[in-house]
Formats: sequence, C-alpha cells, structure tokens
Amino acid sequence: MGTIIHDQYPLLLRGLLTTLLLTVIGFVGALVLGTLLAICRVSPVRPLQVVAGIYVEFFRNIPLLSLVILITFGLPEVGAVMPLFWCGALSLVLSGAAFVCETVRSGINTVSIGQSEAARALGMGFATQLRYIVLPQALRTMVQPMVNVFIGTLLGSSLCAVAGVADLTNVTQQLNIQYAAAVGLFLLSGVAYLVLSLGAGAVGGRLEQRFRSTAPVREIPLAGTEMA
Repeated sequence: MGTIIHDQYPLLLRGLLTTLLLTVIGFVGALVLGTLLAICRVSPVRPLQVVAGIYVEFFRNIPLLSLVILITFGLPEVGAVMPLFWCGALSLVLSGAAFVCETVRSGINTVSIGQSEAARALGMGFATQLRYIVLPQALRTMVQPMVNVFIGTLLGSSLCAVAGVADLTNVTQQLNIQYAAAVGLFLLSGVAYLVLSLGAGAVGGRLEQRFRSTAPVREIPLAGTEMA
C-alpha cells in the first residue's frame, strides 16, 4: 500500500484538490442561490413564495446521484454541453441550494416578529429589515446548520465520480482497477473525507462560539433613507 501511495501521490493529490474545488464551488453557489430562495420564501410577494417553495420541494427530494446523472447525460440531449467537472458542480449547487434555503428560512424565523413590526413602524422596507434587523440576528443560529450543509456537499461530491469527474473517489476507483487494492485505497480516501469533515466541524464550532458571544451591531438608516 505504501508503494501505491508513493508512486501515485500526484494523482491522489490532484483528486483531493478536485474534491475540495468541487466542494467550495458547490457550497458557495448553493449559499448564494439558497439565500435568494429563502428571501423569496419569506417575501410578501406570493408568486415568489410559490416558485421558491416548488424549487425546494423538488431538489430536496431528488437523490443527488440521480441529479448528477440527469445533468451530465441530459444536458447534451438538449444541446447544452458542459465539462464534466461543471456538471458535477452544478448538481451540487442545485441540490445544496434547497437545504441552504431551509436553513436560512429557519434562521429568519427565529427572529421575533415584533422586531420586524417595529422596523416597519419606523418606515423600513422589506430589504432594509432583512439587511439590518433580521439577517444579522439570524446568522448566529445558522452557523452549525450551514456547516452541516458544507459537510453534506463535501461528501456528496464523491457522487460526481459516476459522471467521470476526476475527484478523489474517481481516482481511488481507477487505482483500484489498476492495483486491485480496494480495502487500502478506499480506506485511505475515507480517512481523507473524515479529516476534512471533522476539520469543517471544528471550524464551524469556533465560528458559532464567536457569533454567539458577539452580537452584531449595525447602524440602522432612518425612515426615508432606505438602502437597496
């Protein structure tokens, strides 16, 4: 096993870096899209609520593996050709956004409705309330759930191997075909995923403590000076 690692170290490292890149792109994309969806779900505009709700119910209940296969092999059928890496990244974004949306929405719901009513009495619009009143407070309750979404994205990225993305799992499969050392190779990749997940959890724990110990202080604009 040591010989395999020594000889194939560059390939394993490239696979690990691809996994990390997939995870970061998938999570950041899901964070942006999911936050927008959450804002739609809590907005007073009914059509936006319906569209965001349909999105969440659809992508939260479709297996990520099925989504990866549909995007990878379905897009070319309609004339949209993408590199395999970006097919996998898009799958992670679309799936993760549904979970981010519910996380953000749950965080927003923890903020007292009385604060929003007071903000409206001061003449604040919906966007200003979110920016200065709701989201800063909700953020403190969303750290750990967001870390869980990140870890889910990290572990889910391994499913991109079925589409041919050269991530850590795919590299491990290829090396197993070459060396027939499934136990050692997959144990090695499993340890790598474990270390990354535990590291993300530790960072999330530190961030959660920091957010809980320091209340956000923001300057609130006066009525008539609403910011977009």
